[in-house]
Amino acid sequence: MASPRRSDYDITNTVRVSSPREVLRAVEQLLVSEWPEIQLQPVERAFQDFDLLSSGRMPGYAGVDTVYHDRQHTLDVTLAMGRLLVAYERQTPPAEQLGMQRALLGVVLALFHDVGYLRRPSDEAQANGAEFTRTHVSRGADFLRHYLPQIGMAAWAPVAAELIHYTGYERPFSQIVTHDARDTKLGHLLGTADMIAQLADRCYLEKCRDRLYPEFVLGGVALSRASGAPQVRYASGLDLLRQTPDFVAQTRATRLDGQFHRAYRYLEVLFDGQNPYIEAIDRNMQYLEQVLRSESWRLLRRQPPLHAAEPDTLSRVRGLMLGYFKKAWLEE
Repeated sequence: MASPRRSDYDITNTVRVSSPREVLRAVEQLLVSEWPEIQLQPVERAFQDFDLLSSGRMPGYAGVDTVYHDRQHTLDVTLAMGRLLVAYERQTPPAEQLGMQRALLGVVLALFHDVGYLRRPSDEAQANGAEFTRTHVSRGADFLRHYLPQIGMAAWAPVAAELIHYTGYERPFSQIVTHDARDTKLGHLLGTADMIAQLADRCYLEKCRDRLYPEFVLGGVALSRASGAPQVRYASGLDLLRQTPDFVAQTRATRLDGQFHRAYRYLEVLFDGQNPYIEAIDRNMQYLEQVLRSESWRLLRRQPPLHAAEPDTLSRVRGLMLGYFKKAWLEE
């Protein structure tokens, strides 16, 4: 009988995706299995810098203070990306293969795809990284332009600044500029990894209700004043959950199955024809439908650990959210 999946472990329940060291080890094993001669120094440096950045130990950065897009989310995406890179390479004609350098770039992109949420000293007007929800991808692109030369990947900086947009909504995919079909494919793998890792998270439903909703509030997504009068998109964490089945269905149809051309299917070569990510997504959605039909919110009882820079991050974010609501009511 299989052990119950742990909340801070990957889809296979074998890699602790709250640990940079464990995810680095797993990713390196994947890369070496496909490219035995690969030079891993850029990836090892990137993991080291990610650990410093996200924990608040890198000068000039506040560390992770977003409660949904935390360290575990990034590491989970990075592991999924490592698997997709290897799986794709194993079943693709030589002319279309990515090669070692793009594989390294893919891992680095996954590690820093949400770096735009991190606050810097110049961001003193923002109390939390979630306030960059609408612009974090472009901020991440700026980071990559400056960071990749530091790890010996300067030639890939312009490519990385484009491909990171496959993880966001700031720019239509048709406006992402690539000059090589392999770069486009790398972007599709990156966008796929970002989506399947979070949708397959064991605690995805609880995280949507308790953590993504506060981020949407602080980021001006749940309640906005774009046209003057308050516009409510998500009235509460429960309202966000009620809209989640439609969001997931649309994401699967337009992104995963559509624009990314079902890239998640490459993973089946690693799992004996199965796809544990898609299976977990299906289970999450089936369970959510059960919750919505019964209106028994007590069925969502998991309390996943939060991996942010400070231990009181969640309570602080909730306080900021309440302050946002009070301000909105006063302005109404």
